[in-house]
Amino acid sequence: MTTPALFPPTLREVLLRGRWIAMLLLCLLVAGVFAWLGQWQLGRAVDTAPQAPGATEEVRPLTEVVDPGEYLPEPLVGQKVETEGRWIAGDFIVVSSRFNDGAQGYWVTGQLRVDERTSIAVAVGWAPDRESADAAAKRLEADADGGDVTVSGRLISDEGPVLPTRDDPERLDRMSPAALLSRWHDVEQLDVYRPYLASTTATAGLIDISSPAPEEGSSVNWLNIFYAVEWAIFAGFAFYLWYRLAKDAWEREVEEFEDAASA
Repeated sequence: MTTPALFPPTLREVLLRGRWIAMLLLCLLVAGVFAWLGQWQLGRAVDTAPQAPGATEEVRPLTEVVDPGEYLPEPLVGQKVETEGRWIAGDFIVVSSRFNDGAQGYWVTGQLRVDERTSIAVAVGWAPDRESADAAAKRLEADADGGDVTVSGRLISDEGPVLPTRDDPERLDRMSPAALLSRWHDVEQLDVYRPYLASTTATAGLIDISSPAPEEGSSVNWLNIFYAVEWAIFAGFAFYLWYRLAKDAWEREVEEFEDAASA
């Protein structure tokens, strides 16, 4: 026969039970994962090797800056590069809603084949109206004889494709290599650069694209620091949850003891 307890259990006694010790070990494991994620975010938040001031203005070979299919790292957005290739005939496409020093107009873009099966989208130049852009595209088509050309300009991240409008399904309002790829020729097993190249010098009667140097960014990514703080809060919440559950169980036992004693 079990002798009834004379006093209710203390919170310390409840916390030292095997069940709650096992849950504490689980919380330690979870908190350790959260702490590791927070440390990883902190490591990404601080750039230990930031770009030197004015580094984007140094013209570098395209292949040294980014590889085909890769996203352009933030510090390299606007980097001046140079590459050689040949224009692919039939792939000079006009992109609308392009601003040049505040004036709205059009870009004429082309597919530059920089390797046997590798291409990059190039914004060749700006035109103030659609008629001028179409005329420049025809001149570029006529000059695309397969010979090698050298193109220099700034690397810009893909703006992302958007659905075309119903009244003009052929219209493009975003400079997106992914959208242009769907209209290019000879694309089977083709590697494409994710960023595009805004040419420094326009041809075919187009106007040079206004492309000022990017502003010098901070070497600290505050968004990653915010994420690191979030992971630290989650780790602390894991211990709080363990303590709150154990305390709730203790309070229930105390209430049951007091009910039994009063009966």
